[in-house]
Amino acid sequence: MSVTIKIKENGPYIVEGDFTLVDANGQEIPKKKTALCRCGGSTTKPFCDGTHSKIGFQGAIAAVEQTGNK
Repeated sequence: MSVTIKIKENGPYIVEGDFTLVDANGQEIPKKKTALCRCGGSTTKPFCDGTHSKIGFQGAIAAVEQTGNK
């Protein structure tokens, strides 16, 4: 199973591949590609609804791995 997560500039995370999203109730939602909200403003969380462009979301472009204790 291979999954790729792409960070869209000032937008969502694009998740591609064969994966299953499991909600808080344990319900599985099979997906092949989806956009996950990272601005916190979506009304369809965890999915992106485009709110980031309406609220002027400015997200990090590069992933920065935390060092030290995890």
